Amino acid sequence: MAKYERFEDLPIWQHALEIGVRIYKLVETEQLLKDYRAKDQLIGAAISISNNIAEGFEYNRNRQFIRYLEIAKGSAGELRSQLFLMMKAGKINQEIYDFNYKDLVLFSSAVKGLIKYLKEFEKNRKRKG
Repeated sequence: MAKYERFEDLPIWQHALEIGVRIYKLVETEQLLKDYRAKDQLIGAAISISNNIAEGFEYNRNRQFIRYLEIAKGSAGELRSQLFLMMKAGKINQEIYDFNYKDLVLFSSAVKGLIKYLKEFEKNRKRKG
């Protein structure tokens, strides 16, 4: 795995940022424009994803980074749940839901892979040290 110096260079953070931007645009659609509670919830979960990746990375410790990646993954799950509710309530259509669902599952899978890699790295480092 490449050594990253800044969280902005992490592909996982870049993906999280794309999710956040997409959600910001989604909440400005007519169906959600005046649903302030839903907007706040969707935006909160979406921006929590990239923010937790950034915060965890900045600690410069794998154990802290893993914890914040777990939180980011949890926020992605929260966002999936909120989008499902929005779809069932008729606030977004099935196509928008399906696209976001698939992308969020892909994102969560990538985070899970990174967590697994970092845990294995830490385990191997302890064995050598």
